Amino acid sequence: MINLRHYCITVILFPNAKINIGLFIVAKREDGYHDIETIFYPVKFHDALEFVTPPGLKSDELIVTGANTGMEDTGSNLVMKAVKKVRELKQFPAVRIHLHKSIPAGAGLGGGSSDASSIIKSINLHFDLGITNDELMQIAGTIGSDCPFFIENVPAFAKGRGEKLQPAGEFLSGYYIALLNPGLHISTKEAYANCKPSSPSISLEEAARLPVNQWKDKIINDFEGFAFSKYPLIGHIKDELYNTGAVFSLMTGSGSSVFGIFNEKQVLPESLKKHLVYEGKL
Repeated sequence: MINLRHYCITVILFPNAKINIGLFIVAKREDGYHDIETIFYPVKFHDALEFVTPPGLKSDELIVTGANTGMEDTGSNLVMKAVKKVRELKQFPAVRIHLHKSIPAGAGLGGGSSDASSIIKSINLHFDLGITNDELMQIAGTIGSDCPFFIENVPAFAKGRGEKLQPAGEFLSGYYIALLNPGLHISTKEAYANCKPSSPSISLEEAARLPVNQWKDKIINDFEGFAFSKYPLIGHIKDELYNTGAVFSLMTGSGSSVFGIFNEKQVLPESLKKHLVYEGKL
C-alpha cells in the first residue's frame, strides 16, 4: 500500500445546486423538525471545491472565496463539519480545502449541502475508505436534511425531513430553466414558524405525472405565502416569469430564489435579467 503521507493529492469538484419542484409542509414532528413532501431536482449551477494533501499538513484547513456566505468562521462551514464527521469513522491525511462559492447561500438552492456531500463522497473515493453508499447517506443526514439527496444527486421524491428518497426520473429533461435570486435572505426557522402544516390535496408523485403546463395550480410551495408577504419582490419575480412565457414557475426551498421552466431558451426582460444567476438546459 502506498503511504499517502508522502504524496500530494489534488482533487477538484463542482458541487451543483438543486431546486424544489413543490414543497408541502405536512406535519410538525416531536423532534422539532417538520415532515415535508418535495421533489429535489439537480441543476447544472456549480460551486468549485478543491482539496489537496500537502506533505506535512497537520490539520484540516478551509479557505472560502466567491459569493458571500455570511459565515466568517470557516469552522462552522458545512464542508468542515462533513470532514469532521468522516474523521470520526476513518483515518485519512489532513486536507487543505479551497471552496469557491457561486451558488448563493441561504437561497433555497442547497449549495452548502451539496458542497458537504461532495467532499464526503470524494474523500471516501480518493482515500479508499470503503464507506458504503448507505453509510454515506447516513453521514450526510447528520449534517443537513437535504444532504443525503446530493449523495446520489439524481431527481428524487423526498419525504420525512427530506432524507427519505425515491428516484423520480429526469422528467424535466430537455426543458430550459432560468434561475433568479433577488439577494434576499429568508430564515428557514422563521419560514417554518409562519407556515401551518397540512395534508396536500394531491401527492407530488401524482402531480408530477401531469404535463408541466398543468402544474401551476397543483404543485405549490407552502413557504411562498410567508415569503411573498414579507418580500413582495419574490412574488413579483414569479409573476414576471409567467408573463415572459414560463410554463411553470416556483420559489425553491424556503426562498428566496425563484425558477422559471421554459420550453426553450427565453430572452428575459431587464427587470428579471438583473436577478439572473443561472440559465441552461435541465
